[in-house]
Amino acid sequence: MSMAQVKHFDLKKLNERFEKAQPEEILRWAIDEFSPNIALTSSFQTESVVLLHMASKVDPNTKIFFLETGWHFKETIDFKDEIVKRLKLTNVADLKADQKTREEFNQKTGNKPYEVNPDYCCQINKVDPLDQALKGLDAWISGIRRSQSKTRKDVSIVEEYQGLFKINPLANVTSGDIWWYLKEHQLPKHPLFDKGYLSIGCWPCTRPVQAGDDERSGRWAGTEKTECGIHTFLKSKEARPKVEAPEEKQEGSEI
Repeated sequence: MSMAQVKHFDLKKLNERFEKAQPEEILRWAIDEFSPNIALTSSFQTESVVLLHMASKVDPNTKIFFLETGWHFKETIDFKDEIVKRLKLTNVADLKADQKTREEFNQKTGNKPYEVNPDYCCQINKVDPLDQALKGLDAWISGIRRSQSKTRKDVSIVEEYQGLFKINPLANVTSGDIWWYLKEHQLPKHPLFDKGYLSIGCWPCTRPVQAGDDERSGRWAGTEKTECGIHTFLKSKEARPKVEAPEEKQEGSEI
């Protein structure tokens, strides 16, 4: 949260209003209300292009954060570069893990942290860098949607966490709406989408989605893990359990 005066809103009324609004209206409200102390996070996959395109029309200098874990598909990095250039986005920053912490954990896990302890891998490569970047901001724009998975079905369009507002302009948008927008504005797809990768994260933890499964079922497939943590860590920030490094675990516990 920035040092500026804390804003107060009637979230119930605001969400009731935005449930009937277009995403572009919600996004413009957020940027107008909180700029320059606002940032948009993007994973630069197919669905991300919709929100990025909308943001480029409102203000191409909007802060955009990309979580550069070091484990992305090459296709994702290339697609990111293409979209930044195409939409003329001028304020894109790569968020990275603390180098020492990352190198030490990679060494201890034989350079396979995603297999040994995927929660801690996400913690140091995604959650911690984002948590640090959000300090000093008043608002965060996210592209999550209710229809993506069961864990996201109750997300509100505007949420507040200890003075930080999280705005989800696409919360009630369907995959059909996404595809209409992409076609209407002649926007490209991530090159892996047609190979079944409906939701794309780091390459070691992403698989093609099987027919009939939800859009995010290819993430951490075969495990109970469903979220990396960036969309859940704020909900109980004061009381959330810390994801421990392996050496901090008690004797007898599994990594």
